[in-house]
Amino acid sequence: MTTVRHAAVAGMFYPENPEVLSETVDLMLDETKCTEQFKNIFGIVAPHAGYMYSGKTAACAYNLLKGKEINRVVIISPSHREYFKGISIFEGDAYETPLGEVFIDDGFRTELTKNSEVIMVNNHGHHGEHALEVHIPFLQRVLKDFTIVPIVMGDQRQQFIDELAKKLALLMDKKTIVVASSDLSHFYNKKNADHIDSKIEKRIANFDFEGLQRDLENKTCEACGGGAIVALMKAATIAGYNNSKVLNRSDSGDVSGDNSEVVGYLSAVIYG
Repeated sequence: MTTVRHAAVAGMFYPENPEVLSETVDLMLDETKCTEQFKNIFGIVAPHAGYMYSGKTAACAYNLLKGKEINRVVIISPSHREYFKGISIFEGDAYETPLGEVFIDDGFRTELTKNSEVIMVNNHGHHGEHALEVHIPFLQRVLKDFTIVPIVMGDQRQQFIDELAKKLALLMDKKTIVVASSDLSHFYNKKNADHIDSKIEKRIANFDFEGLQRDLENKTCEACGGGAIVALMKAATIAGYNNSKVLNRSDSGDVSGDNSEVVGYLSAVIYG
């Protein structure tokens, strides 16, 4: 019997109707086409707010995956609703969205958790977490047959980041990519948010994940999925990939018109 993690935020973060959802994602992809091509993509950074606010920024990254021979996607998400020590990979068989079920790569999951006291197979952090779920409809529209490895970080301290990065680097191949799910600063006015978020943009653009980790630890910048971004970049370095490009940065005020308290978003690509 298949164990499925059913859609938890459809109708809130993105449309619940399958036809409307497909049309919404496709429209965002059409409006954010990138002229630059990246051949050896190791992973992307993409935001996880409601599609109305961060969808176009996310689409800038997902456009790069169109036409690629990708059959496995590792999605690394922060945990917004539940703190737990360590890193959790969903123990079930599939994740569901209104566009259908996407199965989990059990073999990759097994290898990733083998001999680890940090990376575990369970349901911690997966029940209502939007930061992982919102990426799957994008993947369903740009890829054909693929599996996922849904990872939620309950703790983003360096020891957890390091183990995840090392394990990922050993298991990655040309048909696997990583998605690091993260928003940036929350609820500063637009000017202050831009100042804070520009630091993260610069660290990613310079491929300086060690500097980014220091900034996050020293609280000179903010990213709810900062650990996911660092893990992605560190794994890429170990695997021999060391190039990055920031594709888009925006904030919620660009859509709402309210610049008194905004949330920042960024998309980027990590490649060889």
